[in-house]
Amino acid sequence: MADSKVNDILVFMSVVEAGSFAAAGKINGLSRSTAGKAVARLEDRYGVRLLNRTTRAISVTEEGQRLYHKGQAVKVAIADTDASMEGLHGIPAGTLKIAAPGALGRRLVLPVVKRFQSEWPKVRCEISFSDAIAHLVMEGFDLAIRIGVSSPDTSLISRKLMTDRPVMCASPGYLEGRDPPKTIDHLSTHHLLQFSSIGKRQMWSLRDEAGLWNNAPGYVRLRLDSAEALRDAALAGMGIALLPTVLVDDDLIAGRLLQVLPNVVCEEVPIVALYPHKKFLQPRVRYFVDLLVSEMASIEKGFQHR
Repeated sequence: MADSKVNDILVFMSVVEAGSFAAAGKINGLSRSTAGKAVARLEDRYGVRLLNRTTRAISVTEEGQRLYHKGQAVKVAIADTDASMEGLHGIPAGTLKIAAPGALGRRLVLPVVKRFQSEWPKVRCEISFSDAIAHLVMEGFDLAIRIGVSSPDTSLISRKLMTDRPVMCASPGYLEGRDPPKTIDHLSTHHLLQFSSIGKRQMWSLRDEAGLWNNAPGYVRLRLDSAEALRDAALAGMGIALLPTVLVDDDLIAGRLLQVLPNVVCEEVPIVALYPHKKFLQPRVRYFVDLLVSEMASIEKGFQHR
């Protein structure tokens, strides 16, 4: 029957995501053997092997990967159906899946999640903290928070949360015994720490006192794909980093980091929430984004008054 096939596909996808029959069964309220039988039924029905099984682990075959990706459409359809029903009452409920940059997510998003769940206790949250760009639809996320996204996928809605102006900074230990840079050109005599992710390197767009925009010169000694790791490298005295103010503000106030070239303006970057276009936007997503916008606006106003 069609409905039983859909259930088996959803169980199979849980096995792939959880990495074991036992874990997938627990997620779906089933026993390990029942989860295994669901996958076996699919393999018999399609005449292909979906999973390679050993006593220690499972791996997904090429056919299994194809079914998993096709199954995403099933999950989206079910989520849309749930959303349309939730919308009748407008009460946030269900699971909210969020992707956020590691450092910024822990610093800014977690406090919002805490407040949101205290207001809407029926919402469960799953958060992936990573600086890698997630494919929202394919990976099943409801929304992502991103820094510096200028032209997101046209299938996504982009809503600005706040604007951050990064600062160049270094530790007192790094600057001790060195000639601190006095102009952008002087950066060429220093070690720079740069963000880089999936082949995309951070550009340092700087405006000098004459109002001209320049790319920073200098020897990039270290590239990292984590803003938190860049902050750690700067604190360890490994060079000069360009980091979001929201990430290093406490370090600057405490003197653990010192601002470099304070008269040079760094290009502003937006912090945005991205979520898929949907006819019915789940209340849990809509309410959470609204709360994010409110909280981030307060944080941005606090920076402006310092």
